[in-house]
Amino acid sequence: MKRVMYSGAGLLLIALAFLLFNAFSGLVFTHARLDLTEQKLYTISEGTKTILEGLDKPIELDFFYSDEATKGLVALRNYARRVEELLRAYERESGGKLKLHVVDPEPFSEEEDRAAELGLQAVPLNQGGDKVYFGLAATNADGRTQSIPFFALDQEEFLEYELSRLVQSLASPQMPVVGVLSDLPITGGFDMRTQQATPPWTVLEQIRQLFHIESLERNVDMIPANVSVLMLVHPKALPEPTLYAIDQFVMRGGKLLVFLDPYSEADPGMGFMPGEPGDGKGSNLTPLLKAWGVHMAPDRVVLDAANAMSVGVGEERRPVRHPGWLSLPQQTMDTDDVTTASLESLTMATAGFLEPLENATTRFTPLVQSSTYAMPIEAQRFATLENPEVLLRDLEPTGERYTLVARIQGPARSAYPDGIEGRKDGLKDSASINVIAVADTDLLADRMWVQVQDFFGQRMPQPWADNGTFVVNALDNLSGTDALISVRSRGRFARPFVVVEELQRQAENRFREKEEALQQRLAATEAQLAELQGPNADGAIELTAEQQAALQRYMQEKLRIRKELREVRYQLNADIDALGRLLKFFNIALVPLVLTLGVLLTCLWRRRRTA
Repeated sequence: MKRVMYSGAGLLLIALAFLLFNAFSGLVFTHARLDLTEQKLYTISEGTKTILEGLDKPIELDFFYSDEATKGLVALRNYARRVEELLRAYERESGGKLKLHVVDPEPFSEEEDRAAELGLQAVPLNQGGDKVYFGLAATNADGRTQSIPFFALDQEEFLEYELSRLVQSLASPQMPVVGVLSDLPITGGFDMRTQQATPPWTVLEQIRQLFHIESLERNVDMIPANVSVLMLVHPKALPEPTLYAIDQFVMRGGKLLVFLDPYSEADPGMGFMPGEPGDGKGSNLTPLLKAWGVHMAPDRVVLDAANAMSVGVGEERRPVRHPGWLSLPQQTMDTDDVTTASLESLTMATAGFLEPLENATTRFTPLVQSSTYAMPIEAQRFATLENPEVLLRDLEPTGERYTLVARIQGPARSAYPDGIEGRKDGLKDSASINVIAVADTDLLADRMWVQVQDFFGQRMPQPWADNGTFVVNALDNLSGTDALISVRSRGRFARPFVVVEELQRQAENRFREKEEALQQRLAATEAQLAELQGPNADGAIELTAEQQAALQRYMQEKLRIRKELREVRYQLNADIDALGRLLKFFNIALVPLVLTLGVLLTCLWRRRRTA
C-alpha cells in the first residue's frame, strides 16, 4: 500500500481525488457559509429575513455591473463581488420570490439602453468616454420599478439596509402616509408684515415627493389608522384628548417624528408672556416624554462656541459668530445610524437639549450632539438679544456634549395608564416604541438651510445644508417596519489596524519632541555660524585662528544635528516595520516550521513505537 501511495501513479490518483473533491464540494456545498467576522457582516440580519418571508409576489432584480470595464479597479470589483454575494443570499432566503439577473451593460448595447431607462447612473471612467454601471433595478409583479442608481463605496455598512428598503417598498405598492400636525405655518400662510401669502416650506414639498401627506388639526382626538408616521411640529399647549391620541398612536406601534423647541424663531408668536403658554415661543411634550424616559428642559437653549454660525449684525452686516445658531458638521452626528450617516451639515437656531431619565425602560440613542464647548442658558434671553457677541463672551463651556436629536426605542408605559375622561379602554404599555425627537423647529424653516429662487415661475430650491435630507431620511426610516428599522447599519467593513495606528501615533509624538529640540539646536548653531561668517565689529573680513576653530566646530555641530534629524525621521516607522517583520515571520515561517516539527515528531514517535 505504501509503495502505491509513494509511486507516480499514486500521486496522480491523489491529485485527481483532490480535484474531484473540489468539484463535488463546489456543486453540493454551494450555499454553505461560515461567517467568522466579529459583527457577522456577511450574515443576513433577522430583520431582513422577516421582510423576505413576508413577500407575497415575485420581484425581479437586475444587477447592472460593468465587469469588462472595471478590470483594473480592484476596490470596485471587490465591492461588486460583495453586492452580488448579498443579492444571491437574498434570492436564496426569499424562497423563490426574488429573481436575480446579473447584467454587464456593454457600450452601445441594448442592456446599456435598458440600464439608462431604469434610472441607473453611468459614472465616467476616464477621459476617453468609457462609463461604468454599478447599480440595481427592481421590478415587482405590478410593473412598478425602483432603483439604486449607483452603489457608493463609502456606504458599504448600509448596503443591507438599502437593499431591504428597496424590497420592502416594492412589496408595499402604496405610498406611506405621513400625518402632519403643526403649530407653525409650514403649509403656507399669510405674512402680516408684507400682506402677502407665503408658500409652503420647502421641506414639506420634499416630503410630498416621497410620501402622502395628511394634515391633522391640533384638536384631533384619534390619529387615523392609515398614518404610518406622525410628524409633530412645535406642539404648544395641546389639549389633553390630542395628547392622549398621540400617546395611543405610539403605544400601538405608530412611529413618531417630533420637533420641539424652547424658543422657536420661526414661531410668529408675541414672545415670552409668563402665564400665557399659548403665546410663548416654546413647545414641549412633557407628559409624553416623561413616560418615554426622556426629559427636555422647556426654557433652556444650548450655546456652542465650537459650532457657532457666522451671522451679519447691524446695518453694515458685520459678521459675528452666533453661539445660539449652530452649524453642525458631520463629526457631531451618529455615523452608524442611517438617518444621519450620509449628512454633511445641519443648521439649528436656539435649540434645546434632550437627556434620558434615570430608570428609563427605553433605549436613548443620541443622533446629533453639540461639542464640549457648550452650555445651556435661559431661553428668554433671546427675546431681547441684539448682539450675539454678548452670548459668546458670557459662554463658559461645561465640557458636556448636549443631545440635540435622539432616537428613543424600546418598551414604554402609556402617559395615561388610566385613560382620560370618557376614554378608559386605551393601551397601557407597548413592547417597543419608535420615536425620533428633535430639540429644534427652526431647522425646518427655509432660511436655515435652503435658498429658493424663482426660475420662470418655478420654485428652484438650492440647499446649502442637509436639513431637508435629514427630515426625509428620518421619515423614510420610520415609515418602514420594525424589521427594516432593526437592520440599519451592520458595522464597518473597513477594519483599521489599531495596533499599527497606535504605534504610529507614539512614534510621531517621540519624533515631534526630539525633532523640535534638534531644530532649536540647529537654529541656534546656524545663528552663531551666521554671526561668525559675517563682518566683525571692526569691519574686518578675515577671521582669527580662534574664530576659524569655532567656525569649524559649529559646522561639525550642524552636520551632526542634521544627521540626528535624519536618524529620527528614519526611526519614525521602525516599530511598525518591526511589527510587520514579526507578522511576516508568523505567517510565512512559523506555521511551516511548526508543521514540519509536528511531522518530524510524529515520524519519530512512530519509529520508536515500531522498534
